[in-house]
Amino acid sequence: MLNQNPLWRYIVVIGMLLLALVYALPNLYPEDPALNISATRGGTVAEETRLQLEQSFRSANIAAKSVVLEEGQILARFNSTEDQLQAREIASQQLGANFVTALNLAPATPDWLTAIGATPMNLGLDLRGGVHFLMAVDMKAALDKNLNDMVQTFRTDLREDKIRYRNVQADIDRGQVQISFRTEEDVVAAETALRNRDRELVFSTASDNLTLLVSISEIRLKEIREYALEQNITIIRNRVNEIGVAEPLVQRQGSDRIVVQLPGVQDTASAKEILGATASLEFRLVDEQGDLAAALEGRVPPNSELYYTRDGRPLLLEKRIMLTGEHITGASSAFDEYSRPQVSIKLDAKGGNMLSAATRDAIGRRMASVFIEYKPGTEIGEDGNPVLIKQQEVINDATIQARLGRDFRITGISSPGEAQNLSTLLRAGALIAPIQIIEERTIGPSLGKENIELGVTAIQWGMVCVLIFMVIYYKAFGLVANCALVANLVLIVGIMSMIPGATLTLPGMAGIVLTVGMAVDANVLIFERIREELLDGRSVQQAIHHGYDRAFATIADSNITTLLVALILFGIGTGPVKGFAVTLAIGILTSIFTAVVGTRLLVNLFWGGRRVQSLPI
Repeated sequence: MLNQNPLWRYIVVIGMLLLALVYALPNLYPEDPALNISATRGGTVAEETRLQLEQSFRSANIAAKSVVLEEGQILARFNSTEDQLQAREIASQQLGANFVTALNLAPATPDWLTAIGATPMNLGLDLRGGVHFLMAVDMKAALDKNLNDMVQTFRTDLREDKIRYRNVQADIDRGQVQISFRTEEDVVAAETALRNRDRELVFSTASDNLTLLVSISEIRLKEIREYALEQNITIIRNRVNEIGVAEPLVQRQGSDRIVVQLPGVQDTASAKEILGATASLEFRLVDEQGDLAAALEGRVPPNSELYYTRDGRPLLLEKRIMLTGEHITGASSAFDEYSRPQVSIKLDAKGGNMLSAATRDAIGRRMASVFIEYKPGTEIGEDGNPVLIKQQEVINDATIQARLGRDFRITGISSPGEAQNLSTLLRAGALIAPIQIIEERTIGPSLGKENIELGVTAIQWGMVCVLIFMVIYYKAFGLVANCALVANLVLIVGIMSMIPGATLTLPGMAGIVLTVGMAVDANVLIFERIREELLDGRSVQQAIHHGYDRAFATIADSNITTLLVALILFGIGTGPVKGFAVTLAIGILTSIFTAVVGTRLLVNLFWGGRRVQSLPI
């Protein structure tokens, strides 16, 4: 007879629903107010620190759910935000400046769900609370760095081609490199050699005909800006991930802006500490022939620069940069043979070749690691933002014992905590251009909680209205459609929880509300088609069969067009628009499945394959 389904089909559908239900369950467990305590430069998180904190919380009558040491960080859970805030004050006073104490929200998922990989949906900043930063990339610094790199490259190229020159220097204000020669023949030869190496350079000659002026073409300038922005986005994302912030959002905005959102982090100061590692690293040779005493009096040699170590010791370093941090592919902290902290570094192929060539004739000389940070000053620039001040310090200098390659190590670090901090920075990479925070705001967990409550209320009222309407209008078949609607909601939440990186935002909740209203459209089409078939004199079994088969084409057409719109919104939209598009697309697919497959199984189970004279529809 018609409308009979094999047992395996029931097993598959029930199995899918149970799987979605299991992965949706973690969302029923509310998050705990928590503290994340990590070490900054020079600090170390140890078991003794955890025990001291736990004892301090007890002494202050703060009931902590748990205080555990996980992956080098202390995670303390509390019953209320009041206990959380009080505990932060105690931890900050007790631990001091060597530790970062950040407010957070920790999942309270049971262990048996965590063991199978079931975790709550990632919530966006508007639902979970957190911090939002708008950061500006200093494009001028990126161009200046490119000009300084050109100076080093031109010197090497001219030496290889055996073309004699007097001086090579960068004119930052004019955005060009000036190369002076002794004869006009050398100028022509240099221009020919350099043009053959790079076709995107623009050459001209100064009025004295002995100075070659080299600037960058507009196409190359655009490429430099795009590369600086995209590379900085990648590096910031890596650094946030290295430190362990959950579900961060890092994306571009305009031509020189980066948006950083850290859901769950409520402490703006600690978030700045996380992003404060946005610095760069350079390796230079120590100028041991220069007069350090004269340099301290202001007479610095032309090819050298004066630097200071962290303990205030002056060092004279060569201007030539041997290597920058952008070629570092891996870094790890450990101890050397004398149990002193060190950082082992791995370079990419290009960086290994550069360092090998630079240290070939430098065995026995000292190499310094220069740590560079850009911090906003008091002066305001033309764009209305504070002008960045470049701060440099030598973190260590060591003698080159042998020719270096793709693997080497930095020693002379003061503590294991500093070695760990430096290795984290180096693993994430060095910024191509400095950045500064030009806008910041904090969204509290109470506001996020209110948004969730309002969104859930909207979904509940929407479902109640639809459920009541379907039961009144379609009777028993309306109950079948209502079962499919509930299953559809479970599938959406379960799939959103299973997709890595999927984040639920407030617009995403609006997409779920819209899906609840749209999910019964397919059933309305099917049920109306069944009514028409019955009015045309079909038998009950034929009406059910033709009703589902003939309505499917209309259902597919209407939902495919909506799905295409959702995909377009996801492709060209940003932030909130993408959140809406994701839930809408998932809701469309699950509603087709539950309306066409799910309800047909139930209808066939109750009325299919039987001699029924009428249908309660």
